[in-house]
Amino acid sequence: MSHPHPELKPAPPLPKGGLRVVALGGLGEIGRNMTVFEYGGKLLIVDCGVLFPEENQPGVDVILPDFTSIRDRLDDVVAVVLTHGHEDHIGGVPYLLRERRDIPVVGSKLTLAFLEAKLKEHNIRPRTVRVREGDRRGFGPFDCEFVAVNHSIPDGLAVAIRTGAGMVLHTGDFKMDQFPLDDRITDLRAFARLGEEGVDLFLTDSTNAEVPGFTTSERELNPAIEQVLRTAPRRVIVSSFASHVHRIQQVLDAAHQYGRKVAFVGRSMVRNMGIARDLGYLKVPSGLVVSMKELEKLPENRITLVCTGSQGEPMAALSRMANRDHVIRIGKGDTVLLASSLIPGNETAIYRVINGLTRWGANVVHKGNAKVHVSGHASAGELIYCYNIVKPRNVMPVHGEWKHLKANADLAIRTGVDPDRVVIAEDGVVVDLVDGRASITGKVPAGYVYVDGMTVGGVTEASLKDRLTLAEEGVVTVVAIVDADTGALAETPDFLARGFVHDETTFESVIPVIEKTLATAAEEGVGDAHQLEQLIARSVANWAYRTHRRRPLIIPVIIDA
Repeated sequence: MSHPHPELKPAPPLPKGGLRVVALGGLGEIGRNMTVFEYGGKLLIVDCGVLFPEENQPGVDVILPDFTSIRDRLDDVVAVVLTHGHEDHIGGVPYLLRERRDIPVVGSKLTLAFLEAKLKEHNIRPRTVRVREGDRRGFGPFDCEFVAVNHSIPDGLAVAIRTGAGMVLHTGDFKMDQFPLDDRITDLRAFARLGEEGVDLFLTDSTNAEVPGFTTSERELNPAIEQVLRTAPRRVIVSSFASHVHRIQQVLDAAHQYGRKVAFVGRSMVRNMGIARDLGYLKVPSGLVVSMKELEKLPENRITLVCTGSQGEPMAALSRMANRDHVIRIGKGDTVLLASSLIPGNETAIYRVINGLTRWGANVVHKGNAKVHVSGHASAGELIYCYNIVKPRNVMPVHGEWKHLKANADLAIRTGVDPDRVVIAEDGVVVDLVDGRASITGKVPAGYVYVDGMTVGGVTEASLKDRLTLAEEGVVTVVAIVDADTGALAETPDFLARGFVHDETTFESVIPVIEKTLATAAEEGVGDAHQLEQLIARSVANWAYRTHRRRPLIIPVIIDA
C-alpha cells in the first residue's frame, strides 16, 4: 500500500499517455470534495465542494479547495462533473466559475437545479450540460459514462472516465439500498459491465468503510417516523438536511396519513423543497403543504413543521427554537424529530440543541433513541461487494478522514487487490496512472482557502491564530510616548486591555520592564519606531507570561514626544 510522505517533492511532468489524478479536497476530511484528472494536456474536474469550519476557525464561513495548482491552466479545463447536489460537492462551484465563467458544468437534473439556485445568489449563469444515468458524453479527451447510484439525495451519479491511459470509475457518494424510496438503485449491472471491460483505477467512497455489514434501507425508518406522527399529542417539528428529499418525503407521507398539515421553515428548506417538488422528485399530496399563517389556525395535533438545523448550526431554525430566539415557541407536549446524522465534529452543538429543546418540555426523537435516520454511505459489506464485482486493477479510496481511507484500503486488499496498487493519498498528493499502474509521484499545493464574509483567501492561518489568541488570551495595547532625543519614556505608558484580567495595579510591574527595554535600545542606537514597537511587544509578552501565565495579543503604539 503506497502511503503519502510529508517529504514529497513537486510532481514531475506527466509522462506521455499517462493519466494524472489529484484530489484538491476530500481526502483527510469529509468535505470540499474535488478531484482533478489530467490527460493529453486537458483537465476534467469531478466535484467542487466546501468544508464547514470547526471551532478553531473562528469567523470562517466555509473552506474551499485550493485552486492554486490549476489556476494558470483554467483554459485547459474541459468540464466540471458534479456527482450529486450536496454542499460538500457543489458549494465551491461559484468560486471556481468566478475565475472562469464558461467552464461547462455537467450534472443530473436535480443537481443542476440546486446548483443554479445557488449560483443565482452569486449572479452567475452557468453553461450547463444535463446528463442522466446511461448517458455517455465526450469532454475533450475524456469519455464519460454516467451510472445511477443511490445516496441521501436523489439523482446521484457515479462516473466512468475512459481515457487512452485506462478507465477510471469514480463512485461519487453512494450506498446500495436495495429498496430505495424512488426505486432507483445503485446500478450494479453497470458496475459489473465496466468491471468486465476493465477498471484500471477505482475511486470509492470511504465514509462508512469502518462500519461493518450493510447500511439499513431507508424504508425501515417508516415505522419510527409514522409512530411519531401518529402518537404525538401536539405539534411535530421535524429537522432534516434541506437536501434529503427522501427523508422529507417519508415525513410528508406519514403526516398526510395521520391528518396533519405541513409547512416548510427556513430559506434553504423552502427553496430546495420547492425545486424538488417542481421537478417531480418530491411528491406532495394536494392540500398537504400550507403556509405558516394557515398552519397556525389549525389545532396543534394537526401541525407539522419541517425545518433546517439538524446539525446544531447556530443560525438555523432549530437552534434558534432551542434558544427561544424563533417565532415558533417550543413547549410541553411538542415533539421534535431529528431525522439526520451526527456529522463528526458537530456532536456538541447537536446535544446542546437537544438539551435546550428538552428543557422547554419537548420530546426529542433522534437516531440515538429511535430508528429515524440511516447513513447515505455504503458500509463495509457493500464496499466489498463492489470490489468483487468491479475487480479493479488499482484502488484509491476517496471521501473520508485518514481512518476511513485506511479502512477502505484494507477492504480492497482483503478482496484481492494487490497491496502495491492500493494508493492512500491526501489532498494535493499526485497519483499517476501509467502503463496500468497507479503510484504516487509528488504533490501540489492544497491548503485550506477560507471564505470570510465577502473575502476569499484573505484569512490566513496566521490571522486565525490571532483570532484564537484574542478569544482565549485577550489583547493588551501599550501606548508609550518616547522622548525622541533620549529614547526614554516621556510619561507613564497607557495600557488598554480587553479580555485580559486586570485592575488598576496590574500593569505597574511592567513599566520598569519597558523602561529597561528602551534604555537598552538607546544604548544600541535603535531609534526606528517600528523596531522599538517590536522590542516592546516582545518584552511585554514575556512579562505577561511570567507574571500571569497568559499570552495576550500585544499591540504596541509608540508616539514621539
